[in-house]
Amino acid sequence: MSGRERRSFGVEEEYLLLDAVTGRPSDHAEPLIRSLPEQRERADREFFSSQLETATPVCVDAAEAEEALTGFRRAVSEEAARRGVVLAGTGLPPVGGEEAGTVTPKKRYRAIEAEVRNAGAYQYVTGTHVHVEVPSRDAGVDALQRLARWAPTLLALSANSPIWLGEPTGFASWRHIKSMTWPIAGYPPAFADGDEYDRAIGQLVASGVLLDSGIVTWVARLSDNFPTIELRIADAHLEARDAAAFGVLVRAIVDQGLREAEEGVAAPGIVPGLLDGALWLAARDGLEAELVDPAAGESRPAFEAVDLLLESVAPTLAAYGDLERVEGYADRLRRGGSQAAQQLRRYEEDGVAGLLDLYRTGSEREPGEARDRPAATAV
Repeated sequence: MSGRERRSFGVEEEYLLLDAVTGRPSDHAEPLIRSLPEQRERADREFFSSQLETATPVCVDAAEAEEALTGFRRAVSEEAARRGVVLAGTGLPPVGGEEAGTVTPKKRYRAIEAEVRNAGAYQYVTGTHVHVEVPSRDAGVDALQRLARWAPTLLALSANSPIWLGEPTGFASWRHIKSMTWPIAGYPPAFADGDEYDRAIGQLVASGVLLDSGIVTWVARLSDNFPTIELRIADAHLEARDAAAFGVLVRAIVDQGLREAEEGVAAPGIVPGLLDGALWLAARDGLEAELVDPAAGESRPAFEAVDLLLESVAPTLAAYGDLERVEGYADRLRRGGSQAAQQLRRYEEDGVAGLLDLYRTGSEREPGEARDRPAATAV
């Protein structure tokens, strides 16, 4: 980017490990990690033993993030297949969620289990988390306020958990709804600066509402450990290339917002309650109906909202060389149906076996492999 340092970002992906026959969660995280020493530094166990997590390096280029995620998925997927398991990029397991998950035997996870009790017993939620570099915690708080306008659109773009306990839920992202059972949830309120944000987190911990500052479960937050903001709103993606495209879209929104702040452009004001309501509707309808613009206080057809978002950050995407990648991501969803719609279609056609094939295909792709979905599959 001419005249500006290129802002770094990173993507964390969480996956579910599902039995290759039944589709039910399978506690294979630890043996999978042990069997892949070359991936061990990039793999980690999550809250349940049927969940696995990875993260890209700190990236500047989208291709670097996509290559890291695609390579990890393919390596783990091949080993998982040998063990009768599917590495699944989906926000929730479509079946088996009525059984309490096996909590990973880490001291902190045991402490969380004791704190949240039955609210955590069925939290098979898996997501795509995006970290974007910010120059300070004050700037990060301001960036969170500016990102808020686009949160419903970002949730709709990534919604990928429509089936739970073997039945369509009527929601595109049932993961978002299940995530609302944590002690704090939804989008964070506006803060004046980083100090006010940190005082609020300190009071939540001191009061006993939160176990510690690492369990701040807002859909967006400041990182404790890195100079970043973290957007946690997205479901796990079916394909790594889409997770990478989502990551650079978030980077562009944050980057443009920070530049607008430097230029003295005020952050949009949002009526209290409107944003979380807009997120609830986005989780329900995904890209299949209308989305609420919480800054304007009005709704519009989902892909009009997507187009408005892309138009607003097109100069920044173009400056990073990401415009074609992100437009391709949106176009695949427009032509082939949202991720949630794809899951519902495959479940209707072939049941759990069809879903497992969809997940398996998304995880076994070679980096750069052509895999556009044909327009004939659109719904």
